[in-house]
Amino acid sequence: MASINSKQTLRRDLLLAAGLLFLGALVAIISLTEIKAGHSQLAQAAPESSAPPAESKPGGTRPTTPAPEPARPDIEAQKEGAKPALPPAPAEKIAPTMERK
Repeated sequence: MASINSKQTLRRDLLLAAGLLFLGALVAIISLTEIKAGHSQLAQAAPESSAPPAESKPGGTRPTTPAPEPARPDIEAQKEGAKPALPPAPAEKIAPTMERK
């Protein structure tokens, strides 16, 4: 009796596996067809502009506009009213002080 049940189980499992494999191949084919048909402009270069590219200067520095600011202003700026860009860390995320040996 056990051999009949195992044959039925094996047949059911193989049919299920074959069905899932077929569905996966079908989804892949549909996806590839959609990609090929609908998105032919995906691999384009940047839009053309009339301005020439900037000249590169060897050894030059990159200008940053506006200048980068620290996440936490110094103590004097905090006294004047400047607020830090980041909120203070929660208490559980601050490690205890290390003991000296």
